[in-house]
Amino acid sequence: MVHSLGTANFTEVDLDRFAEELNRDGICVIHGLFERKLIEDWATSFDALFQERLHRPGGVAPRGTARGYVTMPWVAPFNNPAVFANPTILGVLNRVFYQEYKLVQLGVDIPMQGSQYQEIHRDFRPLFCDRIVTPLYALAVNFPLVEVTAENSPFEMARGTHLMQREEGLVKIGAGEIAMEQFLMQPGDVMVRSPLALHRGTPNRTPQPRPMIVMGYVMHWLHTHKVDLTLEQDYYNGLSPELQQLLRCQTVEQLPNEATETYVNFQY
Repeated sequence: MVHSLGTANFTEVDLDRFAEELNRDGICVIHGLFERKLIEDWATSFDALFQERLHRPGGVAPRGTARGYVTMPWVAPFNNPAVFANPTILGVLNRVFYQEYKLVQLGVDIPMQGSQYQEIHRDFRPLFCDRIVTPLYALAVNFPLVEVTAENSPFEMARGTHLMQREEGLVKIGAGEIAMEQFLMQPGDVMVRSPLALHRGTPNRTPQPRPMIVMGYVMHWLHTHKVDLTLEQDYYNGLSPELQQLLRCQTVEQLPNEATETYVNFQY
């Protein structure tokens, strides 16, 4: 089967390769998955949302100096099944998750001018302890709304550190045995990564924010109290049973006009 999306075609062999990279390196990048027009629509809508959130108390979660996080409202264009249930993305997830999984998060990381290097960190704790290798039980799917360059805060990660004890990984990074690699991306590119791999945000030296969408998928049994999805009941009722099963969400008659961000503690 060939998956025709964006500007690229992906075969089952490609999906196998992405899954292999994800298991081995803790990351894979799918180039040209989404159409530029889709990204442009998201970027325009996000810009308006971000300006409103900046002027609302608690509307942006702090992530360090000049860096924020916003939970996206489940409205158009952000509620598009062609994105959150994209067959290429789910094709990769189906190869690395061995039980049912759920989408639990739709947010955006926003480094602005003046942001600094974050501490090297993980987004999740190991399942048990560092001495026991944790399987891929949670994954972040990221895609930028602008081009990611060396100047506007590229994501930086050390490959393979999701399979190591945290301190071992930090020692190897400090000794130069494992590089902190920057991932430059074009609009339409998608990154799938393990939140256990050691990584950090880098400075944005440009006057424009660099929004990076994050969709969080986890094994069905994982408790995720820090993030949530809220959908209007009519929208949810119109989804297929398969899409309803994919989402871990609460439903309301009408989305609230204002919300306070609670996903603040994110580093381990």
